[in-house]
Amino acid sequence: MTGNMSEKAALRRQLLAARALLTSDDVQKAAAVLAEAALNLPELRRAWTVAAYVSIGSEPGTRALLDALHARGVRVLLPVLLEDNDLDWAAYEGAERLVRARRGLLEPAGPRLGVDAVLTADTVLLPGLAVDARGMRLGRGGGSYDRVLARVVRSGLDPALVMLLYANEVVARVPEEPHDHPVHAVVTPEVTLRFRA
Repeated sequence: MTGNMSEKAALRRQLLAARALLTSDDVQKAAAVLAEAALNLPELRRAWTVAAYVSIGSEPGTRALLDALHARGVRVLLPVLLEDNDLDWAAYEGAERLVRARRGLLEPAGPRLGVDAVLTADTVLLPGLAVDARGMRLGRGGGSYDRVLARVVRSGLDPALVMLLYANEVVARVPEEPHDHPVHAVVTPEVTLRFRA
């Protein structure tokens, strides 16, 4: 394991341990505040299509945000985890149309749109564990979103890349590897940070 990989693993362990201490009430309260703040982001107010994800466990909550975007008439795409850890996509049609999937994930029941469907998104909401002052993101380590971001970069498109995090997950420095990409904005219950004009 390289130095950066072991640093990332240690930071992941630390952040996941902090999330494990949150109560379901903490998570629900933060989710309501995050949804309200995220809905006011210009990147989400102007978006016709948003690629997002369904939060699980103590992740910063996305469900209220998904419902609000859907109700607003925004096309919301959600990931479907493939056997090779790449992501297919399907449209969000409401919470009642989500089904249990591998790794405890919730995925849309509708037709699969292909791995390139993410390229239609104006804004991509990325899961993760941390971001630093440069906007560098720390993911969960599975590589699924590294593939998504590589696909976006190869396409030449420039969707807004946004994360929802808890305040303690904005850290001094995320160990960086060559395939890592910075995000453009992060929303926490306390503050919204931007990393480019």
